[in-house]
Amino acid sequence: MKCIYSTIFLALCIVQLAGGTLSPSDVKNKGKKVKELKVKKGPQPSDVFDRGLMEEEPSAKSILVESGTYYEETALKSFKGTVLGYVTPWNNHGYDVAKTWGAKFNYVSPVWLQVLRKGPKLYELGGAHDIDAGWIKDVKKAGETISNKVVPRILFDKFTDKDFSQLLTYSEERTIAAKLILDTVREYQFDGIVLEVWSQLSARVEDAYLIELVTEICQTLTNSNYDCILVIPPARKETYDLFSRQHFETLAPIVTAFSLMTYDFSNLQRPGANAPLYWVKNAVQHICPDTTDNLEQKRAKILLGLNFYGSDFTPNGGQPIVGHEYLALLKHLKGHLTLDEHDGENFFEVRTTNGRHMVFYPTLYSINERLKLARELGTGISIWELGQGLDYFYDLF
Repeated sequence: MKCIYSTIFLALCIVQLAGGTLSPSDVKNKGKKVKELKVKKGPQPSDVFDRGLMEEEPSAKSILVESGTYYEETALKSFKGTVLGYVTPWNNHGYDVAKTWGAKFNYVSPVWLQVLRKGPKLYELGGAHDIDAGWIKDVKKAGETISNKVVPRILFDKFTDKDFSQLLTYSEERTIAAKLILDTVREYQFDGIVLEVWSQLSARVEDAYLIELVTEICQTLTNSNYDCILVIPPARKETYDLFSRQHFETLAPIVTAFSLMTYDFSNLQRPGANAPLYWVKNAVQHICPDTTDNLEQKRAKILLGLNFYGSDFTPNGGQPIVGHEYLALLKHLKGHLTLDEHDGENFFEVRTTNGRHMVFYPTLYSINERLKLARELGTGISIWELGQGLDYFYDLF
């Protein structure tokens, strides 16, 4: 079904302004005891395909009943490309996901660490208190069949413009920062890092300086047999070349992989899909067109971003939502979700005591379509983030 989101959102606003009266169905059902669904949990003898759960427009009931289940063969990896999964301290379920399905993730990236600048040629590591050596051991044990790797995300935090200027201008500053990162990887026995700096500085500084910084850090790591994955923004009309084909070609020989953030397409001013399928495809082809030399090798370095969170749009604004928030809203839907065929995403509209909601969140179908696209393009996958999704999603990987 084709949907024009702006029209729907306008309709939501009009209904909200019209008042808070109950609909006929609300009146009819008011005071009646709602029958509780028998929700399933935990391992199952068959996967979501064999259980007939791969539907273009799944029912709310199906999702509510089945989403906490998963195929008991958790070590079976069905997606053959590289898979990176992020884990954050503020979504603790992600820690359990990384251990349970460790054999499905080639890389697990805990969002723990920051580089802090304390003065001229003086850098310190922030976030070390979050490092959990026991959890790292459990994750690697769960993924030993694929020799999975733990690569914490690192960003430059609390930097002033002057701090960045010093770091980018002076080679000695870059060398000191790179050595701090290398020493951290060695001390805590990590397998490398995920570096998030491009989005912080692109369009603010000349490309040459930023490329030199990424090159210094990544070569310091890769020369010591550690991995260096660079987070990069997708192409957008308003910021089309923050990361261009030329940037990709320059850095492809230097970095291990690129974590491409193909999500957050929509916003409060433009409510709609989180990651339209055509846009995701264009973002990959923008930096690595089909005519690229050594296409297979280069595409394999791109980890196409998958969001495991959703968006809840209301007449008063909206916000991101994670799995349990999505399920709470879904309880208000009596029928099926709608598929927007153009964007390849499902959504639904409900009314709660807080007003009208238009909700976008991944489904088995929408995720599977993106995995098909990744296979078609020859890319890997990066998931933001493991703690936000539903357990039966992992049957697909």
